[in-house]
Amino acid sequence: MKAYGLKKCSTCQKALDHLAAKKVQVVFTDHSVSPPTKDQVAGWSKALGGWEKMINRAGYTWRGLPKSEIEDLTEARAVALAVKHPSLIRRPLIEHDDGSVTVGFAEKVKALF
Repeated sequence: MKAYGLKKCSTCQKALDHLAAKKVQVVFTDHSVSPPTKDQVAGWSKALGGWEKMINRAGYTWRGLPKSEIEDLTEARAVALAVKHPSLIRRPLIEHDDGSVTVGFAEKVKALF
């Protein structure tokens, strides 16, 4: 299983601690060290059912963007924006062994482990 996020993100830290306690092996990639590619982001968006589920519209990064960048987003523009600003991607983003993708670490995601 692979997880993506930011090493300093408290939600990512909680998720990794929970997975370690459950003895789930995870390869973690920090977006600030190794940013995602356009193909990765596009694949995640597709697996999640669209960019709306992948992009965190409540965070500081989103709120700091000019309106011209976030108005009338299309799938392609949202993917490009997430590549340019990886902190827009909800964290942690987890690629499961079966090919599915989840974002965040809410109770329903914790229940998978």
